[in-house]
Amino acid sequence: MNTSLNFQPTKFVISAADIRQLPADEGVEIAFAGRSNAGKSSALNTITRQKALARTSKTPGRTQLINVFEVAPGMRLIDLPGYGYAKVPIAVKEKWQLALSDYLQHRKALRGIVVMMDIRHPFRDVDQDLLEWATTSGIRVLVLLTKADKLKPGQRKSTLLQAREAVLVFGGDIQVEMFSSLTKLGLPNVEVILSAWLTEPVVPSEPSVDDHSDS
Repeated sequence: MNTSLNFQPTKFVISAADIRQLPADEGVEIAFAGRSNAGKSSALNTITRQKALARTSKTPGRTQLINVFEVAPGMRLIDLPGYGYAKVPIAVKEKWQLALSDYLQHRKALRGIVVMMDIRHPFRDVDQDLLEWATTSGIRVLVLLTKADKLKPGQRKSTLLQAREAVLVFGGDIQVEMFSSLTKLGLPNVEVILSAWLTEPVVPSEPSVDDHSDS
């Protein structure tokens, strides 16, 4: 059944420099990741129907912290630092990448990743690295081809079909949708997918054989 949550009550919780400053690692989180010019903040504002929930800037690379937003108790959207922006100093870039890597590898509440790519420049190396890591780790992915209003309808459809074929090489659970913060193109589909991820019952993981010791 294609139902969606009401994302409008979403509220800002905290900006964290690393995962130690995040809320308790429980409930369900969906992380938003992408290159610094992919339009993450604009997409979050569109999904939540708020003009300034996530800060937007004409200067890519301004999201330097892990920003946490609560949709409802136990349901959070996570805005991760943008990656791949060349004009950021190396030391700063390394700090961002460490925070992003720590979150993706160690956060137990993470249930899915929204990887945002400019529809005109999809599947850059860093995007592919993230897709490969996510599928290898068994984490589902929603690829959002953002700024879809920049292409004509025929080009959009062609690029979408090509992208859906391109993700097959990664295996795993990857969905691909078009999105435009300006025209709201793709918004209903995105809301349904995110709602399903956030409301899916959490199944406790069973300990593996390696978890048992003789002590």
